[in-house]
Amino acid sequence: MRLPRDIGGLDLSRRLAVYGYAVTRQTGGHVKLASNHTGRENQLTIATAKLLHMATLNNILVDVAAYLAIDKDVLAATIFA
Repeated sequence: MRLPRDIGGLDLSRRLAVYGYAVTRQTGGHVKLASNHTGRENQLTIATAKLLHMATLNNILVDVAAYLAIDKDVLAATIFA
């Protein structure tokens, strides 16, 4: 699946709530998310920029997909549908 080019950090953090990610704190231009979906905690730090760079978005999705043990394309199709 092709990743959207117009996704921001706050929008992505809201979309990741489907998988149990919740904002634990916000400092400056970054927001920290945590999930305990699979019994072990996973933390992410996402910039709250209007638009995320494609490499940054891809790296976040790869990390989340590895944590959830699913394919990155399945994850992207679910949260960007």
